[in-house]
Amino acid sequence: MATPVGNGPAGAAVPARPSSPPAAPGTAPAAPGGGPRVPAQRSRPGTAAAGLMARLARSTSTAPGRLRLAGVLLTVLTVAFGALTAWQLETRAQAADRVVSYSQPLSRDAAEIQRSLADAATTSASGFLLAGAEPDAVRKRYELDLATAARLISEAAARTTATSPAQGSLSTLNQQLPVYAGLVESARADNRQGIPLGGAYLRYASEQIQTVLLPTAAQLAAAEDKELARDYADAKSVPWAAFGLAVLTLAALAWVQVLLCRRTNRVFNIGLLAATAAVLAGSLWLAVTGLTTGSALDRSDRQGATPLRALNAARVDVLSARLAENLHLVARGSTGKYRDQWTAATDNLGTTENLAAAGADQLAAAKGSLPEALRLAPGAAAESVRDAAKDYDTWRLRHTGAGKLEQDNADYQGALNATVSATDTTGTADAAFSLTDQALAKAADAEQQQFDSAAEGTGRDLRTAAGAAAVLGLLAAVAALRGLGRRLAEYR
Repeated sequence: MATPVGNGPAGAAVPARPSSPPAAPGTAPAAPGGGPRVPAQRSRPGTAAAGLMARLARSTSTAPGRLRLAGVLLTVLTVAFGALTAWQLETRAQAADRVVSYSQPLSRDAAEIQRSLADAATTSASGFLLAGAEPDAVRKRYELDLATAARLISEAAARTTATSPAQGSLSTLNQQLPVYAGLVESARADNRQGIPLGGAYLRYASEQIQTVLLPTAAQLAAAEDKELARDYADAKSVPWAAFGLAVLTLAALAWVQVLLCRRTNRVFNIGLLAATAAVLAGSLWLAVTGLTTGSALDRSDRQGATPLRALNAARVDVLSARLAENLHLVARGSTGKYRDQWTAATDNLGTTENLAAAGADQLAAAKGSLPEALRLAPGAAAESVRDAAKDYDTWRLRHTGAGKLEQDNADYQGALNATVSATDTTGTADAAFSLTDQALAKAADAEQQQFDSAAEGTGRDLRTAAGAAAVLGLLAAVAALRGLGRRLAEYR
């Protein structure tokens, strides 16, 4: 009978002693022959990258491997070309849309706010001078000016963002416009009752509009003009990245075709030729659309937006001169302040004698907002500005005549009748001023039409080109893969 091995109790089985201690973590099992244990090898990033490069080198050491690599390269380039071109064109399209539907309308409205306020001040002073004989047309014009300014301020505030620099100006205008209107109503009521305090109220109201409202409106117009200039720059920017990628993609396509021709002695690969044609078509479409839309936007700026800014400056100067003329009579010549304001406004307008018949050289040498408006005015607008210059010369002559009646003859009533009248609608300074203002308004309408006709549709054209570029990029990728796939099939 066998006896159990071990020192334990009888009949108890004793486990065999291990021949070696357990392996430490991170080491390999002992060798079968009892040799020394070898620490486990952990893979390193450099080793993995080296292995990947080795596998890539092995895969491209054969002709099929090189064709597959060329297919991946061309697919990435053609798809990237289509995507980048579409993105850059879409960005330009959005900027062009902003020019047409946002920036330029806001710039135009800001200038119209400034003009409406200046016209309201001028018209209220005219109505004050006429007192009880104030025609309904004068009163309605004043009320229309205030309503137009209030409406445009509200619309501009609704369309601008909270962080826009224009918001501060709009807030000030919105708060101060009712204050000005209240002062004018007080002046009008006192004047109709023959209370001399009415003149003081009107002068105070005019001071408020000249020192607060009009400068704030000018700041608003400047802010909107800067916004318009930024959008113009974005809309007319050249997509250099898209052009650069187009050149790189075409070079890669040509390089692959040359290699295939050398190795296969086949001159043409239909798929690669189609891919090249697609990329080339996308590049040409990009170039042509960029040139045409850029030219249209340049024309809209040159014949519309820029002349409008110059014309609006001249219109405000004309209204400022008219306001000074009226306020001088409201003050009954008690101060030389308004005479100085007339001089400053007419200096800003510039020398206009014989301006209507001036040539290009004379216009280039002339200084002032009215010569500048004529120099920049396109086509039919230029003719209207020339008419305005003629009427302005007539107005200045009549103003000088009224001034002589007041200063030389102490004939205040004669000066007043020569300046503004409820019955004489042709021979007064007011009549010549009205013709000047009407001619400038006609020129502004013509320049706005020039802008609309030139800029309209540029965003749509750019967006169409963006969609075409994306489609052509995908077609080029498919064609390249198909062309290389035919060569790969020959190795199967």
